[in-house]
Amino acid sequence: MTAPAPPPGPAGPPALLEVTGMVKSFGGAPVVNAASCAVANGSITGLIGPNGAGKSTLVALIGGAQRADAGRVCFLGQDITHQPVYRRARAGLTRTFQLSSEFARLTVLENLMAAAQGHAGERFRVLLLGKRSWRQEEARVLDRARGLLQRFGMTAKGNDYAGSLSGGQKRIVEIMRALMADPQLLVLDEPLAGINPSLARTIESYLMDLNREDGLSMLIVEHELAALERLSDTVVVMANGRVIAEGELSDVLARSEVVNAYIVG
Repeated sequence: MTAPAPPPGPAGPPALLEVTGMVKSFGGAPVVNAASCAVANGSITGLIGPNGAGKSTLVALIGGAQRADAGRVCFLGQDITHQPVYRRARAGLTRTFQLSSEFARLTVLENLMAAAQGHAGERFRVLLLGKRSWRQEEARVLDRARGLLQRFGMTAKGNDYAGSLSGGQKRIVEIMRALMADPQLLVLDEPLAGINPSLARTIESYLMDLNREDGLSMLIVEHELAALERLSDTVVVMANGRVIAEGELSDVLARSEVVNAYIVG
């Protein structure tokens, strides 16, 4: 007599981010074609693929900068597919861009303070409480900004105009500005692109510390596979708008479909 199968164990916790069947076309041509992936809570997930694979478009759909033609984005168990960018940011999903978008005529410190969520002047209740409450809020934002400057080795640049910084320093400012929103998931679009190797390794170490020490989850689009080998827990591979593989980097790079995607393009 065959023993009955044991009951299934309890389901694991839901993914922090779940992307299902995302579709986006431009001029009738699909750029993202039924793409699905997930980011586990507390993990660093890499998003890789050849040029034109649809990675940046998928990130734009996740962040809300582009509206999907079909599919669903769930964050913290909530469907955010149709939410605007600012509501996703308030929920804890923040992204950076391939090209830095700092305010060139503001100082680095002012750039960080401008990126904080829920400024006192944006909330009617705080205004009603008077200057003391407003000043306390401003002091909190200032302390947060100064703490990030210290953590990222940028204290000496705090009063410099952001437009005067090097490309790598601007990339660090972009990351710090995203962190001012206190995200639960940070989506980074090629954070190491065009940066000298020494500074790139420094940024790597900052990102690793944010994950290991603070538990910050990340989705990173990156062409530097050696960096993702050091950073990521898992990677998602895209080609021709589709997700073709998912797993540890060394494993997916050994799959024939991934090798063919990089060779063929």
